[in-house]
Amino acid sequence: ILQTIAGGGYARPFKTHHNTLEMEMYLRIAPELALKRLIVGGLERVYEIGRCFRNEGISTRHNPEFLMLELYEAYTDYHGMMEIAESMLKSVTEKVLGTTKITYGEHEIDFGKPFERLSMVDAVKKYADVDFDKLDLNAVKEIAKAKKIKFEQHHKKGDILSLFFEEFAEKHLIAPTFVIDHPVEISPLAKRIPNNPDYTERFELFIAGRETANAYSELNDPIDQRSRFKHQEELRASGDEEATMSDEDFLTAIEYGLPPTGGMGIGIERLIMLLTNSASIRDVIFFPTMKPN
Repeated sequence: ILQTIAGGGYARPFKTHHNTLEMEMYLRIAPELALKRLIVGGLERVYEIGRCFRNEGISTRHNPEFLMLELYEAYTDYHGMMEIAESMLKSVTEKVLGTTKITYGEHEIDFGKPFERLSMVDAVKKYADVDFDKLDLNAVKEIAKAKKIKFEQHHKKGDILSLFFEEFAEKHLIAPTFVIDHPVEISPLAKRIPNNPDYTERFELFIAGRETANAYSELNDPIDQRSRFKHQEELRASGDEEATMSDEDFLTAIEYGLPPTGGMGIGIERLIMLLTNSASIRDVIFFPTMKPN
């Protein structure tokens, strides 16, 4: 849980100090980089269910300390992770509730039906009526201003696509939906799509308008990974505290050889929220983070 580098996720970390070693350390954002090093070491299937920490906002969907399942499997990709996610949620729901159908708020959701698959570009085209495939960066920024989407000047086309998706599409994704093919700018650890390198083999699973899982084909090209880390460091230098830090140990590991690998993280509390029809994440955590009186 204590790490020398805050990596494996795009989030602001908690910092602490190790007195004996006299060094700054971080509570982990995710176990991702360590688990992938185990894949390099020859363990072809690994998983962990454990605590992660992100020093960011508190809401009905967010708690700074949370429980996450992360799993990695060699010789598969994000399509394999979609199959695991779909079969896992169907199985868990049946065992817990005796049915694949749940009621969440005003919605009835059936995990027994095939999950929809929708690219992020197509989702924005469908719900915002903006086709990013036909626009350059300048045009995207002008449309964002017209639609009152706030963005930073250093944001690229993929960053703004993600902002459009969050604003216009997320809330409509009630039935389980794999939102696939995310832009490379927001996916520093995911493999590029070979015939469309501006996008990556990544998905997020949305249920009831909320992200429940995040997965991708793992980037195993050390040259590309170093370039991605460099871009993240540039973002940190410009003031982005959520950007990923470079991890030389991880880069060394994949230089030895990371096989083609699929990986996925699932928020346990968000899954429990669905199965118990709970409106707030605080309802499914024994001691949620709150400001004392």
